[in-house]
Amino acid sequence: MMDTRSMPVPDGLVGMRVDAGLARLLGLSRTVIATMTEEGAVLVDGAAVAKSDKLHAGAWLEVHLPQPRREPENRPEPVEGMSILYADSDLVAVNKPVGVAAHASVGWKGPTVLGGLAAAGYRISTSGPPERQGIVHRLDVGTSGVMMVAVSERAYSLLKRAFKQRTVKKQYHALVQGHPDPSSGTIDAPIGRHGSNDWKFAVRADGKHSVTHYDTLEAFQAASLLSVDLETGRTHQIRVHFSAIKHPCCGDLTYGADPRLAQRLGLQRQWLHACTLEFAHPADGRWMTITSDYPEDLQHALDVLREH
Repeated sequence: MMDTRSMPVPDGLVGMRVDAGLARLLGLSRTVIATMTEEGAVLVDGAAVAKSDKLHAGAWLEVHLPQPRREPENRPEPVEGMSILYADSDLVAVNKPVGVAAHASVGWKGPTVLGGLAAAGYRISTSGPPERQGIVHRLDVGTSGVMMVAVSERAYSLLKRAFKQRTVKKQYHALVQGHPDPSSGTIDAPIGRHGSNDWKFAVRADGKHSVTHYDTLEAFQAASLLSVDLETGRTHQIRVHFSAIKHPCCGDLTYGADPRLAQRLGLQRQWLHACTLEFAHPADGRWMTITSDYPEDLQHALDVLREH
């Protein structure tokens, strides 16, 4: 049984793409709206439309909403390779392996950090949306390194605020193709969703303010190892910014990396690692520094470059 919404196109959505406009109107993701248009569940003046069509003034909008999906669950499941870097009654920091999501989501059937913590007997804060309770920040499935989860309700509130106010220092190491010029600098370029691929992001004039600082740690013939500090925290920010300046992360085929170099280095994913988190402890304010060593696949790639 479907819930049908009928109305004239609201003035505030006139001129917008169907997916962007309906995402704003209905509070759904553009990916969900795209699926609805493919299924013919979005009609304008009685005719099915594509996600990229524009909404026009005076048109009649009819949307057939599917029944709400069941919330994804973080099944308690041991996560191979995930270790605890620090834990107390307020927070737990893990060394997240590649191939592990922060939390459950629609369409993801693999392991999650929250599922791994549950399997290990950790009780996490109940604050936040049901499928991501306790999550104060995230790492991509294809990115490894330090990730922190709130245990107490107090810690959740204070850590979320600290990330929002950018008082948490996040340092990443990235191996990028070529040699950025200058060797140390700042990339200040807005990021938004990719126009033709809802799973990708791109530098766009209408995107969100995004700033990345970097410094070259080591230069090789074909690549450079960088230390990267994020001033903002957009999805795929490091990957998008370095791809935009023609120095994509090695192994990141989604954002334009050379597959031949990836093969030579034995990389099956982007060379990107969350090395360090620095923050004030939510209970007593003491300054915390939590670090993570490179996993084997990233260290191997460096070894190959150093040998040559």
